[in-house]
Amino acid sequence: MEALLRWAAELGVSDSPSAPSPSSCLGRSLLIADFPDAGGRGLAAARDLQRGELVLRAPRTALLTSDRVMDDDPRIASSVASHLPRLSSVQTLIICLLSEVGKGKSSNWYLYLSQLPSYYTILATFNDFETEALQLASYQVDEAIWVAQKALRGIRSDWEEATPLMKGLGFKPKLLMFKSWIWAFATVSSRTLHIAWDDAGCLCPIGDLFNYAAPNDDNSSTDEGRDDMMHQETNKMLNQTDFDSSERLTDGGYEDVNEYRLYARKRYRKGEQVLLAYGTYTNLELLEHYGFLLGENPNEKIYIPLDLDLCMIGSWPRDSLYILPNGHPSFALLCALRLWTTPRNRRKALSHQIYSGSFLSVENELEILKWLVKKCEETLQQLPTTIEFDDNLLLLLCKLQNSTSCITEMNRSIFEQKFAAFFRFHGFELDCSIHSKLPVRLLQSLERWGLAVQWRCNYKRTLTKCIVHCKSLVHELSLQQNQQ
Repeated sequence: MEALLRWAAELGVSDSPSAPSPSSCLGRSLLIADFPDAGGRGLAAARDLQRGELVLRAPRTALLTSDRVMDDDPRIASSVASHLPRLSSVQTLIICLLSEVGKGKSSNWYLYLSQLPSYYTILATFNDFETEALQLASYQVDEAIWVAQKALRGIRSDWEEATPLMKGLGFKPKLLMFKSWIWAFATVSSRTLHIAWDDAGCLCPIGDLFNYAAPNDDNSSTDEGRDDMMHQETNKMLNQTDFDSSERLTDGGYEDVNEYRLYARKRYRKGEQVLLAYGTYTNLELLEHYGFLLGENPNEKIYIPLDLDLCMIGSWPRDSLYILPNGHPSFALLCALRLWTTPRNRRKALSHQIYSGSFLSVENELEILKWLVKKCEETLQQLPTTIEFDDNLLLLLCKLQNSTSCITEMNRSIFEQKFAAFFRFHGFELDCSIHSKLPVRLLQSLERWGLAVQWRCNYKRTLTKCIVHCKSLVHELSLQQNQQ
């Protein structure tokens, strides 16, 4: 890492407006640090930072881009040109990345490439066992599995299309394997930064060490303010939130000064982890593109099974009918339910009032809340595991990942059958002696399995929050109705 920081400094990467120190590109604003419970390796504030302050800049010459690699290697440029327009920008960057990996220590990017992860946990890397762990017998989980399978099919198709070109360039057999292609795809998917001249983006040494913060995780959203106002106006009616489009989605970009600049998204105290917002993502999208989840994601959307006529009523898109992380229905779902529960002969007359988000009546609101409670309870009852089961499984998976030997309690717990199926899937004979260690490939699979369990656990928690929230409002509205 020290060699990487010196190399980056030589290229002009710096965490201050002035020239970097010859020995390291960091130390004035940022330091590399480990955050075990918040993303692992990341960047910490070397001093108190102000919001909007420049924390890292990287000149164009430091960015690993397709055009930079092809400028240095005319053979690649010629081969790629002969395959255009069939090759996408992402395929081109992956080919360039694998080409540099194949050069080994002779690559200009060797020090950077040697620090990249050896494996990733994006959704496309999930095997069948790990994908099945997403299954919950619900609309949302069917979608998760479909997303994983679709992503894998697309990546495999891109690899098959690019393989003749890579063979023609004399790539080593190992780099021609699908395993290498999916590693490079995951690198591009999870680590690139946006640039205007290439849709695939760029790899930015040091700049890709920032961990993620959701865009509105440290601000009160416009929606919540609107929620409070509507709540007061309609006697404890349901809150609703939608994303504030004015919220800044990223914390930097490639600027006219011919360098990539990244800025502090808020005030940081010395030692705090400095985070960047890559964009607005649900947990499923974070898992698909970056390979991680947030325990508390303000942009999460939880979907429940809905009747077809409810989905088709009004002009609300299906993907706008969801439950928020706090258990409240989205504005569109609430309005759709109000319209759906209104008698057909009155819908036209009340549609303007409903579309504006106005409260109709205590009776109508009670019907909606009771329906939501019933639907969420039915959905939870149909799921094969409980929150308690998943929580305990997560604890055990975490122990196994952090242990140097097999934990015998694994075969003495309620999860014995789960682990037996896991080891059968991987064709592994478990030696439960105290000195037995799990192979690296199984530890990696345990991590992905844990992400799948965490995702479905978050789903259940949100449904439980919705039940509690709606029951509370039912109680309040019932009291109000009795008083009248």
